[in-house]
Amino acid sequence: MIRTLLFYVALVVSTLVHGTPSIVAGLLGYRRRGIHDWGLRGWGRWILAAAGTPVVMEGTERIPRDAPVVFASNHSSMFDIWALGSSLPGSVRFVAKAELTRIPFFGRAMLSQEHVSIDRVNKVRAIEAYDRAAVTIKGGISTIVFPEGTRSRTGELLPFKNAPFGLAIVAQVPVVPVYVHDTFEILPKGGWQIRPRPIRILIGEPIATTGLSLDDRQRLRDQVFAAIALLRRRVDSGASVT
Repeated sequence: MIRTLLFYVALVVSTLVHGTPSIVAGLLGYRRRGIHDWGLRGWGRWILAAAGTPVVMEGTERIPRDAPVVFASNHSSMFDIWALGSSLPGSVRFVAKAELTRIPFFGRAMLSQEHVSIDRVNKVRAIEAYDRAAVTIKGGISTIVFPEGTRSRTGELLPFKNAPFGLAIVAQVPVVPVYVHDTFEILPKGGWQIRPRPIRILIGEPIATTGLSLDDRQRLRDQVFAAIALLRRRVDSGASVT
């Protein structure tokens, strides 16, 4: 219970400490990435430390270092966000549902840090958002997408949506499959009390999108789903993922 209390205190404090500079920078038109990278990484690291959930990442040598990518990850807990945002290399931003931007303070900080919000109800606005995200990616910032579209309530992989893979194709950057392990056990959707344990992030082989068109979204989606499912099976069976 004490650990859970520390987690919620850190959630509030870290959001204020790391979100305020990003909001101020955004209002002043200050577009240097460093302050936004600092905000995202610090936000996650403070929360993870307070929760007692260290992150171990495997397969980082598979991440291309000379260009941005789209990281595609499973999603079963809010801890996925903090673990990925604080640990993945380079400048990264999330592609998230528009509802999050309506949360007081948090939403403003999110937009100031150049995360991409997607209106899942309005398809025209969603397409426009993906076009903006593609411009951001081409500018050197990698994005993190959750193709399931929402957190899994069981921890099992949900069917993937096509749209995130259209983003990778439009930007013509590789998709890097990612599997985040044990976050569901820490804090499942609808839960409030945390159960601390280490978090494992497993990185798969990049999947190229060069030359693909939007007609290839479903095939790319299926490739990425299979890659993430394979990472999951390997870690669940205790087999090596290297």
